[in-house]
Amino acid sequence: MTVFFYDSYAVIEYINNNLKFVPYFEDNTGILTIFNLVEIYYAVLNDAGKEKADVVFESLFPIIVEPSKETIKEAMQFRQEQKKKKLSYADCIGYKTASERKIIFLTGDIQFKDMENVIFIK
Repeated sequence: MTVFFYDSYAVIEYINNNLKFVPYFEDNTGILTIFNLVEIYYAVLNDAGKEKADVVFESLFPIIVEPSKETIKEAMQFRQEQKKKKLSYADCIGYKTASERKIIFLTGDIQFKDMENVIFIK
């Protein structure tokens, strides 16, 4: 079983039954940060309402990891270096958390398509 860092994009696609993402969730495991969970909660709240958003929040909360202070600093430096790509804070923290933990960053965000240590699914 592989451990992935689940980017918000990947989780939302899985919730929306995108079959390309299913194996990464059902045959493997993963982590995310509170920053990703906030993005996910807000997206589900807008798309499906509070009841579903609350269920998703509770189901994902146990896999949250806390990024280190150093990871947060590295993530913001990375964001600055990639300024033209307009990456979110959450994405940068997630990407650097994956790197720190030596796991793969799973996303469908085109901005990460050719980056190291990424599985990009569209």
